[in-house]
Amino acid sequence: PLIQRAFEGRFFLRIAFIGTRGIPARYSGFETFAEELGARLVDRGHEVTVYCRRHHCEELRSMHRGMRLVRVPGIATKHLDTISHTFVSCLHALFQPYDIVVMCISGNSPLAFIPRLRGTRVVMNVDGSDWRRKKWGRLARAYIKMSEWFSIHLPNATVTDSQVMRRYYLERYGAETVCISYGGDMPPSTDDSTLKRLGLRPHEYFLLVGRLVPENCAHHLVDAYEALETDLQCVVVGDAPYQEAYIADLKRRGANVLFTGYLFGEAYRELMHNAYAVVVCSEVGGTHPVLVEAMAAGNCVVVNDTPANLEVVGEAGLS
Repeated sequence: PLIQRAFEGRFFLRIAFIGTRGIPARYSGFETFAEELGARLVDRGHEVTVYCRRHHCEELRSMHRGMRLVRVPGIATKHLDTISHTFVSCLHALFQPYDIVVMCISGNSPLAFIPRLRGTRVVMNVDGSDWRRKKWGRLARAYIKMSEWFSIHLPNATVTDSQVMRRYYLERYGAETVCISYGGDMPPSTDDSTLKRLGLRPHEYFLLVGRLVPENCAHHLVDAYEALETDLQCVVVGDAPYQEAYIADLKRRGANVLFTGYLFGEAYRELMHNAYAVVVCSEVGGTHPVLVEAMAAGNCVVVNDTPANLEVVGEAGLS
C-alpha cells in the first residue's frame, strides 16, 4: 500500500514485462513467469502490458487474461533475436507511463537504463548462468558474463529464482539479490484425448518436457531409455529454434522414443498428470518451472543432480 500511494495517489501500478517471447506462454519458463505473474497482478487491479515478439506471437490478439499485448519487431536470428526485440521494446516503453518494467534474462540487462531515463523503476529477473549454455560461442559467452555485472548495477532491483543463484551473485559480485522462488499450479486433468491420440496408457511412460537444446540434456534420457529393458514408454515434449541438427540426432538415437513437439494447455496437463515419472536432465540454469509443475501434479520426479535441481526437489525426488 505504501508503494502504491507513492505513485500519484493511484492505488494501482502500470507494469510492463519486457524480454520474453511473449504470451500466451509457448516457449520457456520466462514466458510462463510473465503470464502467471501478470495475470495475478491484473487480478489485484494493476494495469499490465507484455511485450511480444512479432514473429513469435502470430495471433493478432491485443489482450490475454486481462493483460495488454504489444507486438514489436526484432531481428529473428539466433544471436540477435532476444536483444534486438528487447531494445525496440525499451524504446517503446520509454514513451509509456509505466511505473515498473520487469525485464527478463540477464543478457538484456545492458538495456535496463533505457526505461529508467524517464524515471521508471526496473526489476531484473535473471536466469541461471546462461553463459554456460553450449549453444553460445566465445563472444556470446563473454557478452553474457558481462551482462551479469550489468544486471546488478543498472536495474533498481535484481531477482533470482533460487538460493543457488542468490549465492552465486553474492559470491561472484558481492551483490545481494531478492530471491523469489517459483510456485506450481497444475490443475487436475480429466481428459484422456491426448493419451489416446498418442497411444499412451496412464502411468506407463517416462516424460521429459522442455526446450530441446544440448544443456537440457534430453540425450541422457534418450540414451538411458534405449539401453533399458522395460515395457514403459518414453515421451519427449518440446522443440527449439536453431537446433535442427541436435534434434535430428536425438530422434536418430531415440528410435523407440515418442517425440511430440510442443504441447500446451490441457494436452500438457494431461501428460503431466498421467506420467509414471517426470525426468529433468538440465545441467545449467536456475529453477526449471517444469520441475515445479511436475511436483505440483504429485509426480515422481527424477533430476540431474545440479544444485538448483536438488534445491527444488529436496527429499521429494530422485537424482
